[in-house]
Formats: sequence, structure tokens, C-alpha cells
Amino acid sequence: MLRHQDILRTLRMFQEENLDVRTVTLGINLMDCSADDAAEICRKVERKIGEKAGRLVPVCEEVSARYGIPIINKRLAVSPISAVAAGQGEEGLVRVARSLDRSAADAGVTLVGGYSALVQKGFTESERALLRSLPEVLAVTERVCASVNVATTKAGINMDAVLAMGRIIPEIARRTADRDGFGCAKLVVFSNIPEDNPFMAGAFLGYGEPDSVVNIGVSGPGVVKRALERLLRSGRTLDLGGIAEEIKTTSFRVTRIGELIGRDVAAALGVPFGIVDLSLAPTPKIGDSVGEILQVMGVERIGGPGSTAALALLNDAVKKGGLFASSSVGGLSGAFIPVSEDIALARAVADGSLGLEKLEAMTSVCSVGLDMVAVPGDTPAETIAAIIADEMAIGVVNNKTTGVRIIPVPGKKAGERAVFGGLFGESTIMPVPQQNASCGFVSRGGRIPAPLHSLNN
Repeated sequence: MLRHQDILRTLRMFQEENLDVRTVTLGINLMDCSADDAAEICRKVERKIGEKAGRLVPVCEEVSARYGIPIINKRLAVSPISAVAAGQGEEGLVRVARSLDRSAADAGVTLVGGYSALVQKGFTESERALLRSLPEVLAVTERVCASVNVATTKAGINMDAVLAMGRIIPEIARRTADRDGFGCAKLVVFSNIPEDNPFMAGAFLGYGEPDSVVNIGVSGPGVVKRALERLLRSGRTLDLGGIAEEIKTTSFRVTRIGELIGRDVAAALGVPFGIVDLSLAPTPKIGDSVGEILQVMGVERIGGPGSTAALALLNDAVKKGGLFASSSVGGLSGAFIPVSEDIALARAVADGSLGLEKLEAMTSVCSVGLDMVAVPGDTPAETIAAIIADEMAIGVVNNKTTGVRIIPVPGKKAGERAVFGGLFGESTIMPVPQQNASCGFVSRGGRIPAPLHSLNN
């Protein structure tokens, strides 16, 4: 049971350290909105989202004011639209996406996730249509986010889907060229996608989830950084074990606060509380960066030797602290390294200390994967597919979630700037070495089999 007095005492410690609830994400099951006609699906979707999400924003604002903790984003996650709108074809899927966009706007939320397909072992015709519709949907909607799961540890990697995404992503970028390919920032390609992730762009409501559920994403990179700085200023000699303990203790406190707020929001809405996801999700603000935590730990140049080990320590300590604090930890829960959204990582790319190969190595020990990576607009589709395949392999072999949010910026080359704005930030465009080196491999298609350790029943 949560001890409110202890939590409020901790809350006061963090009120000056930029602690926030990064997102309250309301999951809504739309499977009962299926129909033979796209117009009927749209009517059902808009009605159900209106009924379930109409009070989300005012409830979040009331809870935020009560505890003095900002709730930055209010979002929705829905059932995979490839199933909800099965049989409607590309045109019908686009109509449903527009309905989602309108419903999100009416509810006052920033983003809605769930324009999704799970294709790790193959495609239905509806899933093929959803993939083909992605360039138009992500260009014409403002709030709709998409995700495609192409691999799992149990199924292996669907290389036909990987190649398809390698070709679709540049088309999305072209359709949103006036915004530096921003449409790609609303799409994640996953292995082992979690069904309760509150963070965008990869959120959707899994098939095993309740009809409605509140999931919380609490992000505290600034809090962790300041906790470490306080210890270092105290004059104590800290080894890496001591640093891990401080991160773990801080993560425990942040998770307790997140669960308290999440349960209050859920109770006020009359829906179940799901999970709290303690992911150190940075923003472009100075002092709110995962990269800056690594620098406080002693990694002066992010991307240099030791960066992967430091990130592994950070990710592990965050997970341990969160798991001890709550029996409802879920989602991704670790450390994110989205390049354009983290000012220290973006600077490391700009000064050449962090390249694509080292970034990929770092993704093997953290949450998500290659995230918000801007690459030259002329990067071949097969090369993008090969980058996705490498990241999916890391997830499948290590039995972890990995994702790719890559943005080939139209008309720009390595070394130029891509600007996405807001929480999406900006970054120097990264060079992609050895382009076209794996075209023959990814073009073979088929499925890379599941690893031996997947046979664990």
C-alpha cells in the first residue's frame, strides 16, 4: 500500500528539480467499433473516444494542481487499427485515421497511438493496406502516431516487413519534406513491442488489456542528474557501485510519485490503473538529458569508450529502483537515447564523437533503440531496411524491446541540421557509412528464424 505521507515528503524534495509526469496515457479498446462500413467505424470510434476520454484532460489538471507536479502530456492509445478496420482497404483506413485525429483534438490530447500492425510472422491484407497507407496518414493527420512490430524473440524477424518499412519511411519523409520529414517522427518500427507502453510514438492498447486503462510515464533525468551532483558536491568518494545505488534510490522515489498520481487519475476516471513506466525520457532542455547524466558519471565525450558501460549501469539501476517501488512497473522502463530530443546527445553527434555504429552499440543495453535519428535524405531504402534489421536483431537475440525511429531528411546531407520543434528537438544529420553494402541481404526477404533460447517452454 502507498504511504501518502512518505510520498508527499519525497514530493517536496523534487518540486524544484523539474520532476514531471511526462504522460498520462488513457488506453481505449476499439475492437467493438469494427463494422462492415468505414463510415460506421468512424462514428463508433468518435463516440467511444468521446465517452471514455472526455474527462481526461480536466481530471489530469485537477490532480496535477493538487500535488504540484506538472502532467506534461495527455494522450490516448487504442487497439491496433489494422484489426479494428480490417477489410476497409487503404481508403477506409485513412478515413479511420482522420477520425482518430478529430477525436484526439476534441478530447484535448496531444497524440493518439495505435495506428498499428503486428506483422512479426506475416501479413493479413488489412495489415498490408495499413502499411501502404502510412505515408498519407502521417502526412495528413496531426496527432496520429503509428507503430509496426516486425520481430519478436518467439517469431524471429519478418524481413519482408523490414524491407517494406525501409521503402515506406523515405516516402513518409517526402510527404512531409516541408517539416524535415517530420512524419517519420510519428512512426516506430519495433521488435518485442510492449502492449502497455504510454510513450509515443509507439503506444497502442494490446489485445490482453482492459477496455480502458490508465498508464503513466514518469520521466526524471533531471532529478537523477541533480541527485548525483549533490552527492559529488558533498565531498564523498563515490565508486560506480555508489552511483548505481543513488540512481536506484532516486528511481524508487520517482516511481512512487508516478504511481500515486496514476492511481488518482484512474480512480477519478473510474477505470483501472495499469502501469507506471519509469523511462528516463529526455527533452531538448538543458538539465533534462540522459546524456548529461552520463557526463556527471564521468563520460566526458558521449560516444567515447565507456559510454555503453555507463548507459548499462544507468538503465539497470533505473529498472531495479522502479521494480522495488511498485508491482505495476511496465512499458519500457529504462533510459531512452533519442538523439534529437536529448541536448547532450545532439551535441555529441554535432561534434562527431557519437556516430551511428556507437549509437547502435549503446542501444543494446538501454530501452527502445535507434530513436529520433536524422540521416541524409538520399539514404537508400535498402540501407534503411538494413539499419532496421540490425536493431531488430539486437532485440530478438537479447529478448528485449528495440525500436527504430529514423528520419531521412529530404534534400539534406550529413552535417546539416534537421529541426522538428517542441519535444522532438533538433539534431545534426548523421552520416550513414557503407551505404548499399547489404542490399543483397535485405532483398532476399523471408524470415530470420527465432533464436534457440526462444524455445523455453
